[in-house]
Amino acid sequence: MQRRSFIASTAVLAGGLARLSSVQAAEAGVSDSEIVLGSSAVLSGPLGSQIKVVHNGAALAFDSVNEQGGVGGRKIKMVALDDELKADKAVENYGKLLNDHRVFAFFGCVGSGTTAAAAKLLQQSGAPSVGGYGVGDSARERVAGSAYFVRASNAREAQALVEHLATIGVNKIAIAHLDNPGGAEAVKLIEAAMAPRKLAPTATVMVKGDGSNAAAAGKALADSQSQAILMYLAGTVAGEVIKATYDAGSKPMFYGMSIVPGEVTAKVVPLQAGGLAISQVMPYPWGEVETVTRDYRRLAERAQVPVGYGSFEGYLNALVMIEALKRTGRDLTRARLHATLRALKLRLAGMDIDFSTGGTTGSRFIEMVRVTPEGRFVR
Repeated sequence: MQRRSFIASTAVLAGGLARLSSVQAAEAGVSDSEIVLGSSAVLSGPLGSQIKVVHNGAALAFDSVNEQGGVGGRKIKMVALDDELKADKAVENYGKLLNDHRVFAFFGCVGSGTTAAAAKLLQQSGAPSVGGYGVGDSARERVAGSAYFVRASNAREAQALVEHLATIGVNKIAIAHLDNPGGAEAVKLIEAAMAPRKLAPTATVMVKGDGSNAAAAGKALADSQSQAILMYLAGTVAGEVIKATYDAGSKPMFYGMSIVPGEVTAKVVPLQAGGLAISQVMPYPWGEVETVTRDYRRLAERAQVPVGYGSFEGYLNALVMIEALKRTGRDLTRARLHATLRALKLRLAGMDIDFSTGGTTGSRFIEMVRVTPEGRFVR
């Protein structure tokens, strides 16, 4: 098992901070031998397991480059703090990461409300944030100029899902969403995508992040007699809602935005009837053509990290950060890294990433993928 680059305990960094050289005086989080990155993310509860998978995927890339001597002779170290997806806790974590852990930049931070709450701290610090996960479009705008998101926007996902359903003649569509800012925004985006087709949701059902109202949510969805359910749900919650809908006597088609973890969902509930399809914002992790994809699977198998969309997203996000650090060069400052990211264009695993247009989002990649009852993904 490889040593993980993500460190949940704050105490582990003490020795590393004591060794920081005079370069640290010029730029926080950078020494002659190390670059320190930080993340505030939900790492506990039903949603935390999913984020740990994403972080473990990123660690594959960071560990691999560290084994080769790091970036410009500096190894990447990552410290992640749990914010439980609470805005006040996230602000506290960003402060700790900046002031106590002296991070150079942020990576893999999670959540809409949490990211928006930390916007002022990000702007004041000048520290770039790369590869956020589960961050809604309005929150992305709040941190414009400070953050760089690889995955396609939620608006693009909503449009792709509604367009697909309209193409196959489905017009009775319900929405199941998390009871957080990201979920509320996803509802608005789906409604906006439906409006030009003169459609409106047959039901809009809010689901608590701990899944405690999954049974009631499933019954409400069943009662709506919808042909399809669009889900903005994460962790085990999506599977619990699908199971509850089945138990209430309804077997509609289920469609998930990309935060729905297909592998986890298939373990929670045996998928039936129309099953589950997901708008994936990352390339197919089991592809054979792209060298990047094959390298990812080799590293994942060696480190015993499950191969899947979650860990592949973390891996690709980390490659974006690594490439940006490489292009910035040895004279590494936050301002220089920002300049590199603003001009960054590259292609990874068949996915084009381009921040040079001035937007906060680098990719427009969307692919509809079906989840089999066994939890496999079929394009």
